[in-house]
Amino acid sequence: MDKHFARQWLSDPLNLLSQIPIPVSSSSPQDFSTGLSFFPSLFFSMALSLQLSLPNKNFSSPFASFSPATKLPATIHINSHPLKSIHSKPYHIKKCHAVADAPSAIPPSLDAEDDAHGVLIGPSTEEETRGDGVVVDYDWTEEWYPLYLTKDVPDDAPLGLNVFDKQLVLYKDGQGELRCHEDRCPHRLAKLSEGQLINGRLECLYHGWQFEGEGKCVKIPQLPANAKIPQSACVKTYEVKESQGVVWVWMSLKTPPNFKKIPWFENFSRPGFQDTSTIHELPYDHSILLENLMDPAHIPISHDRTDWTAKREDAQALRFEVTERTHRGFAGRWGKEKDKKLLSFLRFQAPCVLSNDIEFADEKGVTQYFTGLFLCRPTGQGKSMIIVRFGATKRPQMAKLIPKWYFHQNACKIFEQDMGFLSSQNEVLMKEKVPTKELYINLKSSDTWVAEYRKWMDKVGHGMPYYFGHTTISLPEVPAVVEHAPAGLVAGVSASSPAKGGIGTMHAPNVNNRYFRHVIHCKGCTSVVKSFQAWKNALSAISLALTALAILASGRQWKTFLLVSASLCFAGVYACSTAIAMNTTNFIRTHRRL
Repeated sequence: MDKHFARQWLSDPLNLLSQIPIPVSSSSPQDFSTGLSFFPSLFFSMALSLQLSLPNKNFSSPFASFSPATKLPATIHINSHPLKSIHSKPYHIKKCHAVADAPSAIPPSLDAEDDAHGVLIGPSTEEETRGDGVVVDYDWTEEWYPLYLTKDVPDDAPLGLNVFDKQLVLYKDGQGELRCHEDRCPHRLAKLSEGQLINGRLECLYHGWQFEGEGKCVKIPQLPANAKIPQSACVKTYEVKESQGVVWVWMSLKTPPNFKKIPWFENFSRPGFQDTSTIHELPYDHSILLENLMDPAHIPISHDRTDWTAKREDAQALRFEVTERTHRGFAGRWGKEKDKKLLSFLRFQAPCVLSNDIEFADEKGVTQYFTGLFLCRPTGQGKSMIIVRFGATKRPQMAKLIPKWYFHQNACKIFEQDMGFLSSQNEVLMKEKVPTKELYINLKSSDTWVAEYRKWMDKVGHGMPYYFGHTTISLPEVPAVVEHAPAGLVAGVSASSPAKGGIGTMHAPNVNNRYFRHVIHCKGCTSVVKSFQAWKNALSAISLALTALAILASGRQWKTFLLVSASLCFAGVYACSTAIAMNTTNFIRTHRRL
């Protein structure tokens, strides 16, 4: 084994192993909308259907002026970084091969063949080629994280939210201003989000201590009449800022907030731009969520026939072009392998924002804009929350006739289609405890963005509580915390139903359940479910009354009229029950056996 081969094997054994031929099945051409229907929403699909009727020559990328990636300086080698111990394990990869058994040693002469026929992703930078790890200064707390949709923040109750392992409480004070504190009462550590708002003050449910917007305690019922409230009786306060319909939180308590870091999305500020937004809790890590969102290749398979844009026979090779690579993220164009122009532009920016943009000229030559926006937030080990926003300056007329709750339940359905294997992926990463390069087989024709994301993690992961990078990892230092809803009659009554698991809840509190993943976070869907429930109860009562009157009626015409009316009411009950089920019942694939 010569020195060149030894260096190649130590720095990138997966690249050498990739030289063994791997059969790739051909498939029928993919409809462009399948690649673009990047993630959940029937509205997205209809918007794309409108765009697809336009000739490709009318499309142009809104980011054509972006410069190519520049090489980042090799500041510090990963294994010697002083901030945090990072595990970089030697590779001992065992691969199975579809064509022939792997030789005991792969000769260097296969390098040229791999360059000509390679399908696996190799090093992206000179540093990677040399085997050097590059890291940059990064502190996860010095970032803005998307907390909630502004329109869905409750007006009369506190809201408990997490960023990584930090528990926060978000609420509106007496003046309607958004406030955010650590979700911990300084008295005995009770969660303030379990409390209530009294005259705009946040009251702890345990002993009634009250806190104003700046975090100062203003009332302790148990203090003697002449005693002063201790100065230490205050809560940690986090800076929050509303921008373009989203509440953002600055997680650092030491560094003043940098408002320039709040993401700004140009399309959402354009005249006539309309969006459909949903929010979801998910039972897997935010990094796995982001991988899934930046993976257009899975759409035809996982979401086959969910709407008319995803068809499994359209699965095919895609082409990716990285145009920007920095310590804040990466960006580039993508599309079908056979496309002359890559019309869709993807951007990932720290800490967890992903967007997909298209601009096109309509039949009148007017430029129209479309954006699929994904604002992710880590909420603890194996948990995440996402705000999904699809918007456009031009909207199909058909979309205006469909109620928003239908789009919302369709988005829930798509998340549920991926939930099983994404949760299992999370379990494997935690179990194996090795970088993704040792576990993933990343194809150039489908996984470019995934590889770019994990390589970005290599650069900045040292500044996070934990991470899984392409070649390095840092495991969580503390075990995951499992939270439970209040138990017992008193706790159930005092908790805010249904979000906290109080009396009258429709389902047990469980992030795997659609009701608790989405409906309780969405004012619109909560209102819709309550309305359908009220109509169902009313129509049930009316139908029973009409049936009773039909039995008592003596005339045939009256009996017929009353029975027909009762039947129509029963049909209404069925329709309401169906609508409630659509909003609250999980999607399960028909081939699954539970």
